[in-house]
Amino acid sequence: MKRFLRSIGSVIVFSLKMLLYFILFVIFFYTFSREHWPLLRVNRTTGVTILTFVFVGILLLIVYGDYDIGKRKSKPIIYSLSIATALTDVVTWVMLCIMNTNPNYNKHFVLEYPDILLFVMVMQIVVIIIFAYLGNFIYFKIYDPEKCCLITSNRDNAGNLFRAIEKFKKQYKIVFVDEYTDSRLYKHIDRVDTVFLHEVPVAQREEIVEYCYKNFKNIYYTPEIADIVQINAKHTILDDVSLVAAPVKELTLEQRFIKRVTDIVVSLVAIIISSPIWLVCAIAIKSCDKGPVFYRQNRVTKNGKIFTVLKFRTMRINDENHSVTADDDRITPVGRILRKYRIDELPQFINILAGDMSVVGPRPEMIENVYNYTTELPEFEYRLRVKAGLTGYAQVEGKYSTSPKDKLMMDLMYIENYSYLKDIKLIMMTVIVLLKKDSTEAFNDHKEIDWKKYKKR
Repeated sequence: MKRFLRSIGSVIVFSLKMLLYFILFVIFFYTFSREHWPLLRVNRTTGVTILTFVFVGILLLIVYGDYDIGKRKSKPIIYSLSIATALTDVVTWVMLCIMNTNPNYNKHFVLEYPDILLFVMVMQIVVIIIFAYLGNFIYFKIYDPEKCCLITSNRDNAGNLFRAIEKFKKQYKIVFVDEYTDSRLYKHIDRVDTVFLHEVPVAQREEIVEYCYKNFKNIYYTPEIADIVQINAKHTILDDVSLVAAPVKELTLEQRFIKRVTDIVVSLVAIIISSPIWLVCAIAIKSCDKGPVFYRQNRVTKNGKIFTVLKFRTMRINDENHSVTADDDRITPVGRILRKYRIDELPQFINILAGDMSVVGPRPEMIENVYNYTTELPEFEYRLRVKAGLTGYAQVEGKYSTSPKDKLMMDLMYIENYSYLKDIKLIMMTVIVLLKKDSTEAFNDHKEIDWKKYKKR
């Protein structure tokens, strides 16, 4: 019966997804066809416009994420689909205007009907909002939360993962929290649908994973360095011996050249476009406390090189320098706004232009943080194999308060899976970070966990 309900649920989810995309398509073409009637006929303009909408839409859904109800909350789905749809509309609209540039219609290129484009976007976003909330409502009416077991080497260190799971209460329900040495571990695994493994030693983890695989249990586990190394591993044969090859991952000369050219172009364009924002920030900061506009601090980049990072000043002058905490009284009123929307980081485009940073890469850490993190996690030095970046995998998917190890794993994932297309994707996904309220969550924003609720049963 459970399997049958899941099959029905899959059909419903697929149907909702296809219906949503069809409605978004119809809104664009029907609205524009009222001003440009040839769109309702079979012709070259119609064909090119349709293909543009479909292919650009698919590419942007790959970048930002699709209508994955049940996996994500409604707001992230709304943000990603709205951005992807709006960009698809703009590209398709420009293509339509290009196709309309001909002797029989417009002799010169004209961006026609921008007001209609805006109306289309608003209508589509309204539809996306309705489908996001409706879709998740239907999904969670069909599917109950998965019963979960969190297995760790130390409960006190598993707080971050526990809180992350707890934020998705409709997807997961934690019923057991065990240490991997617990004698009742496998009995607990038998009673759940999904198993989360947190910092379990590799040898014991392999045994648990094998048991879960054998008994059809979903598995999630925190990666270690060995897992990162294996990401790009390939099967090879040396003479007649089968081997798994994991070569050292480094950017090729071609990749370094393209990355540097991209950094120069993006930083120049960004500085020119954002120059009015710079002026407003400078006036606001000066009027707040008459102090300097910019804040300079030594940071670490590729191969341990020290450089001076530039930011708009968000704290009072001459305050103690350490990581930000919740309700930090060192932050000025103007600074809170700048930090909330990441505007304080705009001057780092100067660092990128100078070659100290890249647009995409690991976050440039303070010198003392690098020392402290490396003392606790010797692997932390591996992230210094590439230039520090304004944005990156850890910046997009993580938060300000994300643990150093989790940030490290994200950074190493980026380094080991580097590609030019991944850089473009991360740059485009950075827009979503500005919409995430918890992206600037401070280090002591977390509540204590009542582990007694998960005592042995």
